[in-house]
Amino acid sequence: MKYGFVVPVYNHGSTLEGVVQKLIAHNFPVIVVDDGNDAENKAFISAVEKKYPLVTVVTRAKNGGKGKAMSDGVRKAHEMGLTHILQIDSDGQHDAGRVARFLELSEKNPEAVICGYPEYDVEAPKSRVRGRKIANGWVHLVTLSHQIKDAMIGFRIYPVEPYFKLLNSHAILDSRMGFDIDILVHLSWKGVPIISESVKVSYPEDGISNFRMFRDNVHISLTYTRLCLGLLVRFPLILARKARRKGSLSVNEGSGVQSEGAQTAGSESAGARS
Repeated sequence: MKYGFVVPVYNHGSTLEGVVQKLIAHNFPVIVVDDGNDAENKAFISAVEKKYPLVTVVTRAKNGGKGKAMSDGVRKAHEMGLTHILQIDSDGQHDAGRVARFLELSEKNPEAVICGYPEYDVEAPKSRVRGRKIANGWVHLVTLSHQIKDAMIGFRIYPVEPYFKLLNSHAILDSRMGFDIDILVHLSWKGVPIISESVKVSYPEDGISNFRMFRDNVHISLTYTRLCLGLLVRFPLILARKARRKGSLSVNEGSGVQSEGAQTAGSESAGARS
């Protein structure tokens, strides 16, 4: 397996180097996606590219949102022959110290998405915490599963091939703040296993947020509407897959076989693995 990182950047050029410094310790390629930044942020990105040989920059002519930035990063990863990529935000809010654990889980479960769920610090906005609970409730509905503990965090490992195939299938995916939800639900619908693992998230007082209240809430609402409609079409297939996996798990449990990924997701019932 060949690992790498994808780091989308918009308005967080000043914090990019601190993130990259932590990632290059793993000696994997780092794909930085410049999502149509201004001159000041481009200068930060260019300086990081020149300083660190493991960094490759993909430049978008104009800002398209996190979804388009990540998709361009995954296409570049596929071109480079990478089999798995770890997505991490460039603002330094994610605990990069968890990378090793996520890589370990991915190596033992190469077909799975290893998806973070947040451990908040005391500075986390209460409205954001409550909002995520509601949003993740909708994810459990449209996947008919509690396998995904959090669908909004941008810290996760993807196997590149199913992600790349999904992009080439012309699936309708949100381009902005609904993207992390959208891609995870679509991969779940495709039968890609999701293993949830914790990661600390911090919110520095001087941090820059790209969230735009009206625009991004509209995007997220439309994403959930589309996913609910998509569930209606896929409902029989999802139920059939759940039944097959339940039978398979029953056989494995009877023989005493259980993978680490299954242990990690052990709080889920066998019937909830979809």
